[in-house]
Amino acid sequence: MGLTPFCSQALRTVGLVLFYYVFSIGITFYNKWLMRDFHFPLFMTLVHFVIIFSFSTLTRFAMQCWTGKPRVTLPWKVYLSKVAPTALATTLDIGLSNWSFLFITISLYTMTKSSAVLFILFFSLVFKLEEPNPFLILVVLLIASGLFMFTLKSTQFNLEGFIMVLLASFIGGIRWTLTQVLMQKAELGLQNPIDTMYHLQPLMFLGLFPLFLLNEGLSVSTTEKLFRVSELSHLLYSLVTLSVGGMLAFGLGFSEFLLVSRTSSLTLSIAGIFKEVCTLLLAVEFMGDKMSTVNWLGFAVCLSGISLHVGLKTYYNKGKTYSDYACKYL
Repeated sequence: MGLTPFCSQALRTVGLVLFYYVFSIGITFYNKWLMRDFHFPLFMTLVHFVIIFSFSTLTRFAMQCWTGKPRVTLPWKVYLSKVAPTALATTLDIGLSNWSFLFITISLYTMTKSSAVLFILFFSLVFKLEEPNPFLILVVLLIASGLFMFTLKSTQFNLEGFIMVLLASFIGGIRWTLTQVLMQKAELGLQNPIDTMYHLQPLMFLGLFPLFLLNEGLSVSTTEKLFRVSELSHLLYSLVTLSVGGMLAFGLGFSEFLLVSRTSSLTLSIAGIFKEVCTLLLAVEFMGDKMSTVNWLGFAVCLSGISLHVGLKTYYNKGKTYSDYACKYL
């Protein structure tokens, strides 16, 4: 009889992890698939922002009706001064990540994106959100050397895409450090990620829009996939495929929050490690990604560094912090 609650908890955790995997792995492969024929990643990202904002608004309204309590809405002065830096960093991180799919494979993207923990650690130390620890040097060495081994003699290496993802990882370090600061300020009332997504999306849209106009504005306005369609079915197909990506993006944020709230940030961090393994295996099996023995060894070394980081966070900080939460993107 004593095993029944344990089994129930275990099954619920497994179910939540699988729910998270569907969106996390799904959006990676979906965006890569979409980029094969739809070469406008910044426009796609803007559409995602609009959909996430719409779903966040509806979710907030539903939560308000359910609880009877109004959701937090920041005044303009606080909104622009406190939220804008986080929104800009988030915009560049997501925009560059999606842009890189035009150039690199999923395996190289996944591995390079894992380096974000290096920049998260760096900026956490700069903003004094992390205590200096000698083990952090080992974490940095393992991840950096693993990344080097993974890219060494890679037959599908693309420098332009690699730089984009590496820059996105660097900006991601700033992004998650600022997000942690934003969510830890109790007076702002943005502890719930749904409220955070709701406030971030408008500024993220405005931040990415000039870059979109500069790089894709003319091409999008003249493409037969959108504004110069010869058949309505082509336009509907483009809108549906873009909308599915936006729903996956919102589902990813929602599934992450659900997993953390019902289990722990440690569960999400560990699930993120196994997610990387699943992503690479699927990329090799279904997307034709090629990896040598040295590449796989580099991936194992990098994962060991990430695992050590998660273990250290658990040991030195028993409470739930958003830096653990940020490990989901590694």
